[in-house]
Amino acid sequence: MSKKRVEAGAAKADLPSMQTETLFDDAGLAPVADAIARMVATPEDPPTLETLAAELGYSPFHFQRLFKRGVGVSPKRFAQALRLGPARALLTSDTPVLSASLDVGMSGPSRLHDLFVACEAVTPGDVRRRGRGLEIKWGVHASPFGRVLLAETPIGVCWLSFGTDETIEAMFGELHATYAQATYRRDDEATAKTAAAIFGPDRTRISLDLHGTNFQIKVWQALLAIPAGNTVSYGELAGRIGNKAASRAVGTAVGSNPISLLIPCHRVIQASGAVHHYRWGTPTKRALLAWERARFDTADAA
Repeated sequence: MSKKRVEAGAAKADLPSMQTETLFDDAGLAPVADAIARMVATPEDPPTLETLAAELGYSPFHFQRLFKRGVGVSPKRFAQALRLGPARALLTSDTPVLSASLDVGMSGPSRLHDLFVACEAVTPGDVRRRGRGLEIKWGVHASPFGRVLLAETPIGVCWLSFGTDETIEAMFGELHATYAQATYRRDDEATAKTAAAIFGPDRTRISLDLHGTNFQIKVWQALLAIPAGNTVSYGELAGRIGNKAASRAVGTAVGSNPISLLIPCHRVIQASGAVHHYRWGTPTKRALLAWERARFDTADAA
């Protein structure tokens, strides 16, 4: 398969680390994901630690430790980040967090977990072949944001989506529809290593295998330059790729991003500050933004 190099060096995707002893243990992460879902459902008045612990069958002390181990911050800190809202650092022409580094690569400022991302992009002809001749291994793992379906080619990660046990089949259906001619092999053990590299506390290097049009690749590159804890509008993102009139097309490219979190499409919101239009659900987008904001602003002392 013909490839063109998008980034010769390493780019930082600015993902917060999760200090966890048993990252993929459903018994530990399932209640954390449940708690996050409950908080996101009522962001202006999220349930307290005591309420969450009682509803999920834990003592407050035990659940505090469980939550902080899985998310990196306490429930109180996460709730505070939810109430702050998503537009804390909306970029404008006067406050450009996206820098001129877009002209030379995909590096962006990192003040959190250093996750180094190297990208390869296929040519448009390869895209039209829809994965013909490509072997994709995939697996499903636990996370604080629900189930993660992760897929990899020999080049790198080509898919990451969030869902539930009930939506795994649909999630795989979307993956398969994107690469309809590929050969698939489920290998949870192999993809667990990559998932641990993505969500775990250690610095590591992740390779991405991007399949998209030239325009989509350009938009996805721009997404990688948005620092964690910050958001941009669709119009601002269009301006950063040199086409201010392309907000609608940029929105379509953002929505078609197949590698959630690693390519942070969740950091793009409406100019009004509204959070919606997320491929994996608005609640997940709100949770990811709050998670990054809680880690980005200050160290949690609670």
